[in-house]
Amino acid sequence: MKSNFAFQNLCGTVYRQGNVVFTPDGNSVLSPVGNRVSVFDLVNNKSRTLAFENRKNIACIALSPDGQLLLSIDQDGRALLVHFRKGTTLHHITFKAPVSHAAFSPDGKYFAITHGQQVQVWETPSAIAREFAPFVLHRTYTGHAGDVVSICWSKTSRYFITTSKDMTARLYTLHPVEGFQPKKFGGHRDVVIAAFFSDDEKTIYTVSRDGAVFTWAAKKAIDEDDSDVEMDILDAPSTSASGLNNSIDHTVAYTRWGIHGRHFFNQPGTKTVCATFHPRTSLLIVGFSTGVFGLWEMPDFTPIHTLSISNEKISSVAVNPSGEWLAFGASKLGQLLVWEWQSESYVLKQQGHYYDMNTLAYSADGQNIATGGEDGKVKLWNATSGFCFVTFPEHSAGISAVEFAKGGQVLFSASLDGTVRAFDLVRYRNFRTFTSPTPVQFSSLAVDPSGDVVCAGSLDTFEIYMWSVQTGKLLDILSGHTAPVSGLAFSPTGNQLASSSWDRSVRLWSVFGRSRATDPVTVSSEATAIAFRPDGKEVCASTLDGQLTFISIPEGEITSVVEGRKDISGGRKIDDRRSAANNAASKYFNSITYTADGACIIAGGSSKYVVIYDVREGVMVKKFQISENLSLDGTQELLDSRKMTSAGPIDGIDTTGDASDLEDRLDVSLPGAQRGDLSKRRYRREARTMCVRFSATGRSWAAASTEGLLIYSLDESATFDPFDLSLDLTPETILQTLADGDHLVAFIMALRLSELPLIQRTYESTPPTDIRLVAQQLPQIYVPQVLRFIAHHIERSPHVEFDLLWVAAILTCHGRYLRERRQEMGAAFRGLMKGLMGFESSVTKLTEENNFSLDYILAQAELAKKLNGVNGDEMNGGMEISI
Repeated sequence: MKSNFAFQNLCGTVYRQGNVVFTPDGNSVLSPVGNRVSVFDLVNNKSRTLAFENRKNIACIALSPDGQLLLSIDQDGRALLVHFRKGTTLHHITFKAPVSHAAFSPDGKYFAITHGQQVQVWETPSAIAREFAPFVLHRTYTGHAGDVVSICWSKTSRYFITTSKDMTARLYTLHPVEGFQPKKFGGHRDVVIAAFFSDDEKTIYTVSRDGAVFTWAAKKAIDEDDSDVEMDILDAPSTSASGLNNSIDHTVAYTRWGIHGRHFFNQPGTKTVCATFHPRTSLLIVGFSTGVFGLWEMPDFTPIHTLSISNEKISSVAVNPSGEWLAFGASKLGQLLVWEWQSESYVLKQQGHYYDMNTLAYSADGQNIATGGEDGKVKLWNATSGFCFVTFPEHSAGISAVEFAKGGQVLFSASLDGTVRAFDLVRYRNFRTFTSPTPVQFSSLAVDPSGDVVCAGSLDTFEIYMWSVQTGKLLDILSGHTAPVSGLAFSPTGNQLASSSWDRSVRLWSVFGRSRATDPVTVSSEATAIAFRPDGKEVCASTLDGQLTFISIPEGEITSVVEGRKDISGGRKIDDRRSAANNAASKYFNSITYTADGACIIAGGSSKYVVIYDVREGVMVKKFQISENLSLDGTQELLDSRKMTSAGPIDGIDTTGDASDLEDRLDVSLPGAQRGDLSKRRYRREARTMCVRFSATGRSWAAASTEGLLIYSLDESATFDPFDLSLDLTPETILQTLADGDHLVAFIMALRLSELPLIQRTYESTPPTDIRLVAQQLPQIYVPQVLRFIAHHIERSPHVEFDLLWVAAILTCHGRYLRERRQEMGAAFRGLMKGLMGFESSVTKLTEENNFSLDYILAQAELAKKLNGVNGDEMNGGMEISI
């Protein structure tokens, strides 16, 4: 099995904190998710998460005007300069102070950051050349008496205005201007959260947290005793110390600014949290603490509309360059919204789980992923696009397990509220609810391969309940365990049910036989999870002492044990008294699953690592670290002695009481609560994996972690696996053979070289009439590789008929060979099924659209015939012309 899995996407978390940013073309929005950045393509309906990671949670991001450079700054002021289109990190820098806002100048030559009570302007490094010292400080600006909150550049990039907690705003020039002193804008009674220039730079707007908007313009008259002279606006020197051109107009710098108007939002019981301005259309967009946002047209302060879009405060707001789409982020709910204000409709509305994601399950075709959270919601995510397309909120407590039926059209979920629910994935409704005679909490779930029987294990009565899916009636109650049932799994053949429990035993039940007696298999410690091998001949159980125990089904005894405690150990909590190397006693696996071919098993648990083991050899194949975020507990190996205080580690001190907003200072958590809310005893989230699952195609796996739903897939770009190479086998000879018309030889040579671009070129160059002949003469040793390539090609190519001809030819000519090796070819077959089902859904959708269009045209023809009273022949001719 290949192990070159690489991080692909982060789902389940769409926004955490910081600011959201639109790309220069306005088609994508960037959102910070923990210590990563996700990009949501609003036109193509896809999302991707950039591969780089900050050291801690991101505080703010900024994108250059050309869309080349992305500046990502974490809570401690450590920044990464990233090439946005490639997703690679170019440079690192530490600003030595927390940064609340960063902004590139419109010409892209500089960027400004807040630095406590100061503002620093840096020269933008090159995105092409690699420099030794890329960051050059242009100038540091002072004058504020409180921390700077925001920065706004003018359109000409010669000025910028800053706002601060000292309830003032200040105007600065990028380069020194003779006789210029920074202008101060006062008069507000609360923190000035934002300030903006108008499109012609003749007006400045300042917005404060108490809901006041001041309009600043040039004073029309001055007193005679005033030391400033009005002629300065016209006759002031325009030279600068940096040698700028004398012809530069510095009207903004020499203007005597005064309050031209005061306006108020008049939103009772709320505060203004964030604001943005679109200069071209003079639209002011404001987000409030009650989840309401509003649009006003400046300078007349004409209200366009206000709308409530969230139950919590809106943390960030952004507008795209055309001014049509607005993006809002709500940090407490993890919600991201993109709103088209002209049509008053959603472009994007996504929300992750409110707290931890407990479990996940892949659909049979690998296209969809179901997740269950501590908030009692079940969500369905598209593995390709990364978007959630349906949410089921019927449960009233945390979800403990979710499972798909093998047909893929029914989803089952078990919850701590004492119910097991079945959801119809065609009509998206809860069509069946299974309950027990006495209220219990269900901790595990298993579905029969036929989809007719569902089982759930309880935490309270230590029993396993069986229901019929068709009737909803309770079929049987399996008793025997003396502790909570931690895991359930049906064999692929469906004739046996395996259960694991905290009573240190694993039991195998013949659920469809007459006898319910079972002989327990004793394991070394409390069992935490269980999984069947795809062939049904082996079962694996993980235990609390960090071991993986493999049990043979025919013999009913333990065949091998893998000691995994040392592999999963690592990471030290801030309150641990032992080092990470000596803290392996608390590390164990709580979720395991076999790969599609059964050769390997993947396991994750109370650690920052996910481990893949080879089942036959019993050795570790590869270890993945799910997060490097130091804001999470358990990610760092060594503690920093410089952060130790008399009260303990400085990171372990709760600083929520120092928040500026009253609602952020209030403690509404339950005393002593460990899960579901951030309590006093545990307010730093721990890096751990709640569930891991392999896709049925074998090409990807997913982990439900503290950060969200992490998806890893095979990195084909890093794979080079040539076969039977020779000196004359080069890309040039392959292209020459292809030009000579020998398609079979060229295709085999490309397969031997194992270069994906060459394989694709030779594959697509084969004439459709020769496909069957080429497939028939293809050596059988290359058939698995060709099938895997076709499955990959189907997902990314518009050649529907061409790919179908290849699939039919390969299956017809090499069907017997593939049937003999169906076990090892299972992943390739599932990949083909996924692509073919995608074809089917696309064709079905297109057909329905065409039928609707034809029905509409015919209906219009009949309507016109009735209105005009003409005969049928003339009407048909008229319709043909109009069409």
